[in-house]
Amino acid sequence: MRSLRAALAASLIACAAAQAQQTRVVVLGTGTPNADPDRSGPAIAVVSGGQAYLVDAGPGIVRRAAAAVREGVTALRMPKLDLVFLTHLHSDHTLGLPDLMLSPWVLDRTAPLRVYGPPGTANMVRFIDSAYAKDIDLRLHGGEPTNATGWRTTVREIIDTGVVYQDSNMTVRAFRVRHGAWDYAYGYRFEARDRTIVVSGDTRPTDAVVDACRGCDVLVHEVYDAETFKRRPAAWQAYHARYHTSTYELGALAARARPRLLLLVHQLYWGGTDADLVRQVATRFTGRIVSAHDLGIY
Repeated sequence: MRSLRAALAASLIACAAAQAQQTRVVVLGTGTPNADPDRSGPAIAVVSGGQAYLVDAGPGIVRRAAAAVREGVTALRMPKLDLVFLTHLHSDHTLGLPDLMLSPWVLDRTAPLRVYGPPGTANMVRFIDSAYAKDIDLRLHGGEPTNATGWRTTVREIIDTGVVYQDSNMTVRAFRVRHGAWDYAYGYRFEARDRTIVVSGDTRPTDAVVDACRGCDVLVHEVYDAETFKRRPAAWQAYHARYHTSTYELGALAARARPRLLLLVHQLYWGGTDADLVRQVATRFTGRIVSAHDLGIY
């Protein structure tokens, strides 16, 4: 009996360890510029092998990461928040960047934050450092127990698409998307041993997303409600059609991309519901569709 119990315990431990190593999508924020108190700014974590690969840094990212830790996602502990990929530099996707640069350092991160993003990222980081220069100086030299390395940020600006990052867990590929007047906007493909995850970033429909997915495990894609869109003012209709993807457009795109799971984020409802979004996408795509919520794990 004891040997049976020991074998069962060992099996449970092995199962838990395997689950901890599985590649997962942790949605930290599904929001938009709209000030929805239930939805933090855009931020996704792809978690694999104990490492978190963050995509975008919308408002609330650090506290949402802390909430995910409380739910058992230990890869999002403060000292481990040291890697982020920015899709583009719209404010709703970057207002959490100063928080990500500095708060985890105050909470014991010793490694510099590594930021990958489009041209302009280095300039943004440089100005953030300048804005908080007095804070950094006092924390370093004013008597606060801290370390001298975790406040630093290194930047790699992405111009060429293809592989932009690689480690023992993950290969990350960048691809260009079409986000209105932005000269540079990217989506990212995350290739782990067990899963491939594609994050669209903000974009109108583009073949680049289809090519990046091609049967991927998870496609994380932005969306707006095509029916409530019809009630929007003409100027906003023109804007959203140029910068974003409607439910029906996304359904048609997903039918070509064939993801095992289509995860809707950055949802624009204008009075609609998650069920409305899923129903509209499902008129074009018959696969699994989920309209994500903050702190959802997929």
